[in-house]
Amino acid sequence: MRKSLIATAAALTLFGVSAAQAQTTVIERNAPDTVVVDRPSTESKSVTVKDHGDGCVSKTVRTENDEGDTKTVKKETCD
Repeated sequence: MRKSLIATAAALTLFGVSAAQAQTTVIERNAPDTVVVDRPSTESKSVTVKDHGDGCVSKTVRTENDEGDTKTVKKETCD
């Protein structure tokens, strides 16, 4: 009785291992190639550099796109 119980447990273990292997799924995706289109820059850009004379310099960059949106960045450095 004990030998048949061990044999049954071994058979169930092997069945479980083979069932787990049967559930392996491989998914392949064929993504389209990336297309890069270079367009000329249509932004207008103005740069202002101001030297304060005490070792500090401020630089202001203002950009504007075709739609009229503006962005201004100011950076000040001191030595």
